[in-house]
Amino acid sequence: MPEWLILTLVTAGVCALVLAATLLNQRRVPEDDDPSETPDVIEYMTMMIGVVYAIVLGLAIAGVWEARGAAQDGVRTEAQALHEVSERAGDYPAPVRDRIRADARAYADHVVSKEWRVMIDKGRLTDRGSTLLARLRKDVTDYTPRTDREWQTFQPLVEQVAAVDAAREAREQNAGPTMPGVVWLGLAVGAALVIGLLFTLQIRRTPRELAMAVMFSALIVFLLFLVWDFDAPFGRSVGDASSPFTDLFPDPR
Repeated sequence: MPEWLILTLVTAGVCALVLAATLLNQRRVPEDDDPSETPDVIEYMTMMIGVVYAIVLGLAIAGVWEARGAAQDGVRTEAQALHEVSERAGDYPAPVRDRIRADARAYADHVVSKEWRVMIDKGRLTDRGSTLLARLRKDVTDYTPRTDREWQTFQPLVEQVAAVDAAREAREQNAGPTMPGVVWLGLAVGAALVIGLLFTLQIRRTPRELAMAVMFSALIVFLLFLVWDFDAPFGRSVGDASSPFTDLFPDPR
Protein backbone atom coordinates (compact mmCIF):
# COMPACT_ATOMS: atom_id res chain seq x y z
CA MET A 1 0.00 0.00 0.00
CA PRO A 2 1.46 3.43 -0.95
CA GLU A 3 2.60 5.55 1.96
CA TRP A 4 0.44 8.51 0.91
CA LEU A 5 -2.63 6.26 1.02
CA ILE A 6 -1.71 5.02 4.50
CA LEU A 7 -1.34 8.61 5.71
CA THR A 8 -4.65 9.62 4.14
CA LEU A 9 -6.59 6.72 5.63
CA VAL A 10 -5.13 7.08 9.12
CA THR A 11 -5.64 10.85 9.14
CA ALA A 12 -9.22 10.51 7.95
CA GLY A 13 -9.93 7.84 10.55
CA VAL A 14 -8.51 9.82 13.45
CA CYS A 15 -10.26 13.03 12.40
CA ALA A 16 -13.57 11.19 12.01
CA LEU A 17 -13.10 9.66 15.47
CA VAL A 18 -12.41 13.08 17.00
CA LEU A 19 -15.48 14.58 15.31
CA ALA A 20 -17.70 11.70 16.44
CA ALA A 21 -16.39 11.88 20.00
CA THR A 22 -16.94 15.66 20.05
CA LEU A 23 -20.51 15.40 18.81
CA LEU A 24 -21.35 12.58 21.21
CA ASN A 25 -19.80 14.43 24.11
CA GLN A 26 -21.76 17.56 23.21
CA ARG A 27 -25.06 15.71 23.63
CA ARG A 28 -24.19 14.97 27.24
CA VAL A 29 -23.42 18.59 28.10
CA PRO A 30 -26.31 20.44 29.82
CA GLU A 31 -27.77 23.38 27.95
CA ASP A 32 -26.89 25.76 30.76
CA ASP A 33 -23.24 24.66 30.82
CA ASP A 34 -20.76 27.54 30.60
CA PRO A 35 -17.39 26.73 28.86
CA SER A 36 -15.78 29.73 30.53
CA GLU A 37 -16.05 27.94 33.84
CA THR A 38 -13.24 25.53 32.89
CA PRO A 39 -10.72 25.66 35.77
CA ASP A 40 -7.51 27.52 34.95
CA VAL A 41 -5.45 24.62 36.23
CA ILE A 42 -6.84 22.39 33.47
CA GLU A 43 -5.76 24.88 30.81
CA TYR A 44 -2.28 25.12 32.33
CA MET A 45 -1.93 21.34 32.53
CA THR A 46 -3.14 20.98 28.95
CA MET A 47 -0.57 23.47 27.72
CA MET A 48 2.21 21.88 29.74
CA ILE A 49 1.46 18.36 28.49
CA GLY A 50 1.20 19.66 24.93
CA VAL A 51 4.58 21.39 25.16
CA VAL A 52 6.28 18.34 26.68
CA TYR A 53 4.82 16.08 24.01
CA ALA A 54 5.89 18.49 21.27
CA ILE A 55 9.47 18.40 22.58
CA VAL A 56 9.52 14.59 22.73
CA LEU A 57 7.99 14.34 19.27
CA GLY A 58 10.51 16.80 17.87
CA LEU A 59 13.41 14.86 19.36
CA ALA A 60 12.01 11.63 17.89
CA ILE A 61 11.77 13.16 14.42
CA ALA A 62 15.30 14.57 14.68
CA GLY A 63 16.66 11.22 15.86
CA VAL A 64 15.17 9.11 13.06
CA TRP A 65 16.08 11.76 10.49
CA GLU A 66 19.71 11.74 11.62
CA ALA A 67 19.80 7.93 11.59
CA ARG A 68 18.36 7.83 8.06
CA GLY A 69 20.89 10.40 6.85
CA ALA A 70 23.80 8.43 8.30
CA ALA A 71 22.52 5.18 6.79
CA GLN A 72 22.10 6.69 3.34
CA ASP A 73 25.55 8.29 3.52
CA GLY A 74 26.90 4.79 4.12
CA VAL A 75 25.07 3.49 1.04
CA ARG A 76 26.62 6.24 -1.08
CA THR A 77 30.05 5.41 0.32
CA GLU A 78 29.60 1.71 -0.47
CA ALA A 79 28.38 2.34 -4.02
CA GLN A 80 31.09 4.91 -4.73
CA ALA A 81 33.86 2.65 -3.45
CA LEU A 82 32.53 -0.22 -5.56
CA HIS A 83 32.46 2.08 -8.59
CA GLU A 84 36.06 3.09 -7.91
CA VAL A 85 37.09 -0.58 -7.89
CA SER A 86 35.44 -1.06 -11.27
CA GLU A 87 37.05 2.05 -12.75
CA ARG A 88 40.55 1.57 -11.35
CA ALA A 89 40.64 -1.98 -12.66
CA GLY A 90 41.05 -0.44 -16.11
CA ASP A 91 44.83 -0.39 -15.54
CA TYR A 92 44.94 -4.19 -15.34
CA PRO A 93 45.16 -6.64 -18.25
CA ALA A 94 41.87 -7.34 -20.02
CA PRO A 95 41.10 -10.76 -18.42
CA VAL A 96 41.71 -9.46 -14.87
CA ARG A 97 39.97 -6.16 -15.55
CA ASP A 98 36.88 -7.82 -17.02
CA ARG A 99 36.66 -10.31 -14.13
CA ILE A 100 36.86 -7.57 -11.49
CA ARG A 101 34.28 -5.43 -13.27
CA ALA A 102 31.95 -8.39 -13.72
CA ASP A 103 32.18 -9.22 -10.02
CA ALA A 104 31.56 -5.59 -9.05
CA ARG A 105 28.53 -5.49 -11.34
CA ALA A 106 27.23 -8.81 -9.95
CA TYR A 107 27.52 -7.51 -6.39
CA ALA A 108 25.72 -4.24 -7.21
CA ASP A 109 22.94 -6.06 -9.06
CA HIS A 110 22.46 -8.50 -6.19
CA VAL A 111 22.28 -5.69 -3.62
CA VAL A 112 19.56 -3.88 -5.57
CA SER A 113 17.53 -6.83 -6.87
CA LYS A 114 17.72 -9.30 -3.97
CA GLU A 115 19.47 -8.08 -0.83
CA TRP A 116 17.65 -4.76 -0.43
CA ARG A 117 14.24 -6.39 -0.06
CA VAL A 118 15.62 -8.89 2.50
CA MET A 119 17.25 -6.04 4.39
CA ILE A 120 13.98 -4.05 4.55
CA ASP A 121 11.76 -7.00 5.46
CA LYS A 122 14.06 -8.96 7.82
CA GLY A 123 16.68 -6.44 8.94
CA ARG A 124 19.65 -8.50 7.75
CA LEU A 125 21.86 -9.03 4.72
CA THR A 126 22.19 -12.11 2.52
CA ASP A 127 24.94 -14.72 2.47
CA ARG A 128 25.04 -14.41 -1.30
CA GLY A 129 26.07 -10.77 -1.04
CA SER A 130 28.91 -11.68 1.32
CA THR A 131 30.03 -14.39 -1.10
CA LEU A 132 30.06 -12.01 -4.06
CA LEU A 133 32.07 -9.43 -2.10
CA ALA A 134 34.55 -12.11 -1.00
CA ARG A 135 34.98 -13.16 -4.63
CA LEU A 136 35.65 -9.56 -5.65
CA ARG A 137 38.23 -9.21 -2.88
CA LYS A 138 39.92 -12.42 -3.99
CA ASP A 139 40.12 -11.23 -7.59
CA VAL A 140 41.77 -7.99 -6.48
CA THR A 141 44.23 -9.40 -3.97
CA ASP A 142 45.24 -12.54 -5.87
CA TYR A 143 46.56 -10.68 -8.87
CA THR A 144 50.26 -9.85 -8.79
CA PRO A 145 51.01 -6.55 -10.52
CA ARG A 146 53.64 -6.64 -13.27
CA THR A 147 54.26 -2.98 -14.10
CA ASP A 148 54.80 0.18 -12.08
CA ARG A 149 51.38 1.46 -13.11
CA GLU A 150 49.73 -1.74 -11.92
CA TRP A 151 51.58 -1.52 -8.61
CA GLN A 152 50.33 2.05 -8.19
CA THR A 153 46.78 0.81 -8.80
CA PHE A 154 46.97 -2.27 -6.59
CA GLN A 155 46.95 -0.65 -3.14
CA PRO A 156 44.11 1.83 -3.90
CA LEU A 157 42.07 -1.08 -5.24
CA VAL A 158 42.60 -3.04 -2.03
CA GLU A 159 41.62 0.01 0.03
CA GLN A 160 38.44 0.57 -1.99
CA VAL A 161 37.39 -3.06 -1.53
CA ALA A 162 37.97 -2.65 2.21
CA ALA A 163 35.81 0.49 2.10
CA VAL A 164 33.03 -1.49 0.43
CA ASP A 165 33.28 -4.14 3.13
CA ALA A 166 33.21 -1.58 5.96
CA ALA A 167 30.22 0.22 4.44
CA ARG A 168 28.44 -3.11 4.02
CA GLU A 169 28.91 -3.92 7.70
CA ALA A 170 27.56 -0.48 8.63
CA ARG A 171 24.55 -1.09 6.39
CA GLU A 172 23.84 -4.32 8.21
CA GLN A 173 24.02 -2.60 11.59
CA ASN A 174 21.60 0.10 10.42
CA ALA A 175 19.17 -2.29 8.75
CA GLY A 176 16.68 -2.43 11.63
CA PRO A 177 14.29 0.23 12.92
CA THR A 178 15.80 3.11 14.87
CA MET A 179 13.08 3.75 17.44
CA PRO A 180 12.75 1.34 20.41
CA GLY A 181 9.31 -0.11 21.06
CA VAL A 182 8.97 1.68 24.40
CA VAL A 183 9.43 5.04 22.65
CA TRP A 184 6.71 4.15 20.17
CA LEU A 185 4.45 3.26 23.06
CA GLY A 186 5.12 6.62 24.68
CA LEU A 187 4.46 8.49 21.44
CA ALA A 188 1.17 6.66 20.85
CA VAL A 189 -0.06 7.11 24.42
CA GLY A 190 1.05 10.73 24.39
CA ALA A 191 -0.83 11.40 21.14
CA ALA A 192 -4.00 9.87 22.57
CA LEU A 193 -3.57 11.92 25.76
CA VAL A 194 -2.94 15.20 23.96
CA ILE A 195 -5.91 14.73 21.63
CA GLY A 196 -8.06 13.55 24.53
CA LEU A 197 -7.26 16.71 26.47
CA LEU A 198 -9.15 18.66 23.82
CA PHE A 199 -12.36 17.45 25.40
CA THR A 200 -11.42 18.85 28.80
CA LEU A 201 -11.64 22.30 27.25
CA GLN A 202 -15.32 21.71 26.44
CA ILE A 203 -15.22 21.93 22.65
CA ARG A 204 -18.51 23.06 21.16
CA ARG A 205 -20.11 22.31 17.80
CA THR A 206 -19.14 25.64 16.28
CA PRO A 207 -17.36 25.24 12.92
CA ARG A 208 -14.30 27.07 14.21
CA GLU A 209 -13.78 24.81 17.20
CA LEU A 210 -14.46 21.63 15.21
CA ALA A 211 -12.07 22.76 12.49
CA MET A 212 -9.34 23.45 15.05
CA ALA A 213 -9.82 20.06 16.68
CA VAL A 214 -9.62 18.30 13.30
CA MET A 215 -6.54 20.24 12.17
CA PHE A 216 -4.80 19.61 15.48
CA SER A 217 -5.52 15.88 15.26
CA ALA A 218 -4.37 15.78 11.62
CA LEU A 219 -1.11 17.50 12.59
CA ILE A 220 -0.40 14.94 15.32
CA VAL A 221 -1.10 12.08 12.88
CA PHE A 222 1.16 13.63 10.25
CA LEU A 223 4.06 14.08 12.68
CA LEU A 224 3.73 10.50 13.91
CA PHE A 225 3.67 9.38 10.28
CA LEU A 226 6.95 11.22 9.70
CA VAL A 227 8.53 9.36 12.61
CA TRP A 228 7.21 6.04 11.27
CA ASP A 229 8.43 6.76 7.74
CA PHE A 230 11.90 7.94 8.80
CA ASP A 231 12.20 5.02 11.23
CA ALA A 232 13.15 2.85 8.22
CA PRO A 233 16.74 4.07 7.57
CA PHE A 234 16.79 2.59 4.06
CA GLY A 235 13.21 3.38 3.14
CA ARG A 236 10.24 1.06 2.82
CA SER A 237 10.72 0.16 -0.83
CA VAL A 238 13.74 -0.86 -2.90
CA GLY A 239 13.96 2.39 -4.85
CA ASP A 240 13.94 4.70 -1.82
CA ALA A 241 17.64 4.59 -0.94
CA SER A 242 19.30 2.20 -3.41
CA SER A 243 19.69 4.88 -6.07
CA PRO A 244 23.49 5.24 -5.52
CA PHE A 245 23.92 1.70 -6.82
CA THR A 246 21.52 2.09 -9.74
CA ASP A 247 23.08 5.45 -10.68
CA LEU A 248 26.64 4.16 -10.73
CA PHE A 249 25.78 0.71 -12.09
CA PRO A 250 22.83 1.32 -14.45
CA ASP A 251 21.03 -1.63 -15.97
CA PRO A 252 23.01 -2.52 -19.13
CA ARG A 253 19.79 -3.55 -20.84
